[in-house]
Amino acid sequence: MTEGLFLFLGTGGSMGIPVVGCHCAVCDSTSSFNKRMRPSGLLIIGSEKILIDAGPDFRTQAIKNKIDRLDGVIFTHAHHDHSAGIDDLRVFYMHTRKSLPCLMSKATFDELKHRYSYIFNSNQTDINKLTTKMSIQFLESERGEIDFLSVKFKYFTYEQGGMLVNGFRCGNLAFVSDIRHYPPSIFQDLAGIDILIISALRFTPSPLHFTVDEAVAFADKLNVKQVWLTHLAHELDHEKTNAYLPPHVRLAYDGLEIPFKV
Repeated sequence: MTEGLFLFLGTGGSMGIPVVGCHCAVCDSTSSFNKRMRPSGLLIIGSEKILIDAGPDFRTQAIKNKIDRLDGVIFTHAHHDHSAGIDDLRVFYMHTRKSLPCLMSKATFDELKHRYSYIFNSNQTDINKLTTKMSIQFLESERGEIDFLSVKFKYFTYEQGGMLVNGFRCGNLAFVSDIRHYPPSIFQDLAGIDILIISALRFTPSPLHFTVDEAVAFADKLNVKQVWLTHLAHELDHEKTNAYLPPHVRLAYDGLEIPFKV
């Protein structure tokens, strides 16, 4: 088996933490664990570096974590907090003059093409020669297996606020963000994993995300050894929430590295 590493680049919700103009205890906290950029992660598998989602904080995340090379990008869906850094990917094309391989669903591609038409416009003007260049690989169905950059992924689809979202499994680790409504087949897709990364916005109900308790209950159905909660709102203080959680469930934090097996 190959050793893999998952690096949390951002573990915050769509507004990040601190939230602009907010002076709650978490936003004013001096703890580094309560400083959260928008959600994103980096998979390091062998020599491959694969970004999961490029949100509005990607440039800052890349500089902070010294990311000077990407081999590919996976987009889970097209919401702003997961895709607004797409233009900052152009620097990797400028370094290599090679299109950046990207994996996504056709639904995600259609939405990104609508939002960022200048990137996907095939008319090679002087302006769009300077934009992000991507080589798109589509997920072939709602669930299945696919090879991306010589890495095998399992993927599955669920729904959040009318938008289709993809979760991914690689080896004994799975990444399931922005989940609210899902098909029963998701438990088949996740059967046997050891490490689950899953979004849990806050303790109070949300129409778009699991609560903390809902995420824990979901993970319990899978008997997962490690659960890392991400996409966290400013209602969740790192230390206090971890004190509430069972020992195998923890809040992730920006900069956390999780080893896994591929």
